[in-house]
Formats: sequence, structure tokens, C-alpha cells
Amino acid sequence: MSLQPLKPVTLMGANASGKTGLALELARRLGGEVISADSRQIYRLMEAGTAKPRGAWTDTPGGRFYLVEGIPYHLVDTLDPRAAWDAGSFVREAKKLVPEVWKRGKVPIFAGGTGMYIQAYWNGLDELPPADPTIRQQLTALAESGGKLALYAELQQLDPEAARRIPPGNVQRVMRAIEITRAAGRPASQLWTGRFFHSLPVHDGKFVFLKWSKELLAERVKRRTAENFEAWAEETRELLRLGYAEDCPGLKTLGYPQVLDYLAGRLEKQDAVRQIVAASMSYAKRQNTWFARYRNVMRIDLEKPGDYDAGALAERIINS
Repeated sequence: MSLQPLKPVTLMGANASGKTGLALELARRLGGEVISADSRQIYRLMEAGTAKPRGAWTDTPGGRFYLVEGIPYHLVDTLDPRAAWDAGSFVREAKKLVPEVWKRGKVPIFAGGTGMYIQAYWNGLDELPPADPTIRQQLTALAESGGKLALYAELQQLDPEAARRIPPGNVQRVMRAIEITRAAGRPASQLWTGRFFHSLPVHDGKFVFLKWSKELLAERVKRRTAENFEAWAEETRELLRLGYAEDCPGLKTLGYPQVLDYLAGRLEKQDAVRQIVAASMSYAKRQNTWFARYRNVMRIDLEKPGDYDAGALAERIINS
């Protein structure tokens, strides 16, 4: 085995790529524990819509863990859907977890499709002002009244360089750049170090990018969406019954707005499914673009269904 000494393994790829199954197989073969690098699986009460691995909280001699097929799976099923979760939160928690995993004699295995989380953990975060609820409320009001172009015009005036780097349609990034500029009193672009463009440190870990063909990935996304939709709708209906607002952070994640529209009668089921698939594929394209820029990682191209065999892929990764 070439993974000597053992290093953390990071599995990356678009949604529905099979990262969870492969991570669990690697954990079995290496003696590992999985750390989710997913921005949605962290939330409690949200399983069907996040493709959270099916597991259960279990008391063990080493502590209380969320176990999936007997393997500890971290940073899932812990956060209330009303709470915010971002790259900074992920890095803080992952930095605590990794030494604990090593201390138990296990190998940390990261698995997820949130590229910013992976980049932030391995290359660090810029020192930026924290989120400001007052500023964010003002910007949300501006976006609602004037649309995303009004918001973008504000950024162009405050920080032309940031506006050049951020597409007008990426409302969250536009908002964050304006928020940083206002809070810091200087352009956000002057505070960005560029470390998000750095390559991953392959001397510190093993990095694997699962890349499906567009056609096969679309089939996987369609199948998963159709199979999970009824459970997804019931799950969302229960969250509303429990008093969760439609605009809470958990329910603003991928697919939930369409399910909410379906439950409210604003969308027919087939239209909700179609929109979720379209949004998922749009997100998958951004994910693949992000991960494809890493030229120094192990890339596994999956061109036909039979190419995905968790056992064979695990051996290939271990012996590479």
C-alpha cells in the first residue's frame, strides 16, 4: 500500500457522484472515520433533500457518534435548520475533529461537494469581517426591490475590482463582497489574498476527484430526485409543522424552495422535480468547474455506469 505513512483522504465531486459510498468503503479498508464536507448534511431533520447518509446516533466506549454502517460519520445531523453554517464554521469544527480521529488511531476521510469548504480547510481562510445582520438585511431589501442588477450596481460603485471578478447572477457572493466592503471600510478585493486559487497541498493528503460524464450524472440526479421527492415533501411539511420558517437557512438550500412551492400549490409535482433537477445540474457544473482546476489531484473519470465500483475504486485510490 502506497499510503504510508497514512494521510487524510479527500473525496470531491458533484452531487450524486457516489462520494458517500466510496468514503465508507475507504473507511472500512483503511480504518477510517468520515468527515462530511457538505453544506447541507449538517442539518438535523433534513435527510431526503440532502442525501444525508442513513445512520443513527449511538453511544460507544469512545463517545457518542453518528454511525453509518458502523463507521463514525462527522459533521452531519447536528445543526438546527435555523442556524447558519459556512466555510469558517466547517474549518473550525474540522480542525477539532481531525486530531481526535488520529488520536483514536483512525484515518480522516473527507467527503463532500462543497469546494469552498475543502479549499478553506486545506489552504486557510482570509481574515474578513463577520457577517453583519443589519447590512445583510439592507442588501436583501435592495435585491428584492431593485433586483440582482441593482445589487450588482452597488458593488460596481463600491468595489469595481470585486465586481469584475463576481458574476452579477451570483447574488450571495455579490452581497458578501458589499458586506465586507461596508464593514471593513475598504474594498473587499483588497482583503482577498488569492489563496482560494492555490492548489491543494498533495504533500499533506491524498485528493480524489470523481468526475462523471454529464449525461450519466444527469441520469443519477434525475433518478435520485424522483425517488426521494415524496419523502422530501413529507420532510419539508414536517419542518413547517414544527414552526420552521420558509426562509430559514436550512430550507433555503438546494431543492427545498421548489418543494416549498409544491406544498404551497405554486408548482405541480412534475414542475418541481424538473426545476430541482435543473438546479442540481447547474450546481454540479459549478462543482465540476471548481474541482477540475486542481491539476495535481487524482481524477477518476466515470464514463459508464459500471465504472463506479466502490471496492475497485477504493483499491485504486489506496494503491495509487
